[in-house]
Parts: sequence; C-alpha cells; structure tokens
Amino acid sequence: MLSKTATKSNSPTVSPSSKTAILATAPCRADLAGGTIDLWPLYLFHSRAMTLNFALNVRTSCRIEALLGQAIHLRSLDTGVGDDFANLKALLEAKSYRHSLAAHVVRFFAPFLSKTGGFRLETHSESPAGAGISGSSALMVATTAALSRLTKHKLGLEQIRMIAQNIEAQVIQVPTGCQDYYPALYGGVSAIYLGADGIRREAVAVDPDEIESRFVLAYTGAPRKSGINNWEVFQAHINGDKRVQRNFNEIARIAREMHTAITGSDWPAVAGLLRQEWKLRRTNAPGITTPLIDKLIATAFRHGGLAAKVCGAGGGGCVIFMVEKGSRSRVEQAVAKSGGHVIPFKVARKGLEVRTVRSSPSL
Repeated sequence: MLSKTATKSNSPTVSPSSKTAILATAPCRADLAGGTIDLWPLYLFHSRAMTLNFALNVRTSCRIEALLGQAIHLRSLDTGVGDDFANLKALLEAKSYRHSLAAHVVRFFAPFLSKTGGFRLETHSESPAGAGISGSSALMVATTAALSRLTKHKLGLEQIRMIAQNIEAQVIQVPTGCQDYYPALYGGVSAIYLGADGIRREAVAVDPDEIESRFVLAYTGAPRKSGINNWEVFQAHINGDKRVQRNFNEIARIAREMHTAITGSDWPAVAGLLRQEWKLRRTNAPGITTPLIDKLIATAFRHGGLAAKVCGAGGGGCVIFMVEKGSRSRVEQAVAKSGGHVIPFKVARKGLEVRTVRSSPSL
C-alpha cells in the first residue's frame, strides 16, 4: 500500500551508465551503563555524566542506486514496506510514509538532490524489531551517510551524528539520546562523556575478546510500546520526581565506576555494577521489565550468569547477560530453552563504512 500522495510506477529502470551503487553500513550496539541519561538535557543535571556501550556485528545497511528519470523508490527489505514517488516534489508533498525513516532523511537532503535524478534506496537491518540495540539509529546513520555520498554533500562524523539524531526525533516524535549513534559511527567499545561543553566520545581500552567471552545477548520480543519507557522516565525527571532524579545520580556514578572497572579488567566489579544499574533502572518506570525478562535473568543466574540488564528502554527487546568466563555456551542454551532468542555476536571493530559496489537488484 502506497502513501496517499505516492505515485505508483513501473519497475525502476537502472541507467545504462550506472553500473555501481552506494552502500553504507553501520553496526548496532549493546549498552552497559548510563542509558537514558544521554537524553538532553538530563545529563546536564548530573555531575560527570557518561554512558558506556559497545558496537555489535549486527549491522544495518543502506544502498542507493541511480535510475533513469526522476522516480524515487524507497524500500525496507527486512520489514517489507516501501514508498514510490514520481519525483522529489511528490515525496515532499506526501502527508505520510510507510518507510518513514528513509523518507525523512531524503527530505533533509532535498536541497542537494536537484542534480541527482531518480534513485532506488533500499535499507536492511539485521536487528530484530524493537530489540533495543539501536537498530533504527544505526540505520539512520547509514542512510544519512549514503545520501551524503550521493549528493556529494560532505559531512563529518559528528555532523552525521547530529543530523541522524535530530531526524530520528522528528520521526518518533520524542527526544532521542546521543549514545546510540557513536557505536554506529566508530565501532568498538565507547565511553561517551556528556557535559555542558558538549559531547565527547573516547574508545575504551579493553580487549574485545574479553567482552565477547563474558556477555550473552538475547531477544525477548518487541516491546508493546517501543520508545515509550524512556519518554516516561524523561517526563518524570523533568517534572521533579525526586526518586527518579536520585536514581539517575546513581546511574551516572555507576557508569563512571564501570568505566574504571572495565579499563582495569576488574570483571567482578563490572558484574556488581551491572546488577546495581539494573536494580535502579527497573524502578524508574512501570513496564521496564516483563515476566519473560525476569524468567530469563533467573535462568541465566542458575547456569553461570553474574548480572543482566535490558538494552535500551526495556519493556521487551534484548537483554544482555554478563556470565562467568567459560559459561557463555551454557547460558546461551539455557536462555534459548526458556524462551529467549539468543543473538550470537562479536564486538564490531569498525563503525560506519561507505563504499561503491557493483549494481545488483537488492542488498
């Protein structure tokens, strides 16, 4: 089904001179500590606020191929939705979109698209729906970078972060935090410092193999109201909820101490801090945990789990478990038998990549 003002067209015709396409990919992330505090202006109210996360080799992709004529075709290969427009003007005049993420990024680049002609833009995400591992944010980074390359509108990484974050807020209509975009841009393990003088990302000096051997990631299903929990917590904080504000003071402290523990390879301390973080986070708003999440955490603890927390806003999505070294396989099997969908992962060593590839029908 097309958006009301979208124009259905025949199959797109690839330009005979167009034998290449632009392909941008960016990884998702798992957050360890300091989530939600990265929403502006919450971090301004907490001394030395920071977040810690690491990039996953669960990647998102955006491929753009030039076409003859002026038609624009937007496709999400993993969700099966899309829009077709006779030209850029039709896209800009549309009142709604099925592939809203892609359409909004195209709208941003509209002033630079006058000389490009028509194109087919295809996106794909390896992240399950509503997983809480920043699939939409990583895809926003990849799509912004691909359209930047198409339009020859050069952007630095921090500019891509700012544009992607702001457009995603326009799409979901609630504030967006900054932490999700840095793993997508840089890969690796990140410490993101949040202060009145701006946002700064540093790589955390830790062997990625240590992360991979000590953590398990599992999907529990899409949350019923993805993105709502963070907004509820945000409102409670701004409205002066003293309990939520105290919790975030503690969450900021935990993130700082976890950074010290990880860089010092003090894994027992990391486990203890992860448990503290989850205990605080689950009290911020109702619905952050679910019966299945609680069941999986209890199961993991019986098979070598040391600590656990939800990724992202909670209410479903993914849970990350810290486990005793050597017990990863045992915990994965137990979690899978209890109803979790284990996502095998490695730390993504590279972040955003943009390159030219040979044309093909799809990603």
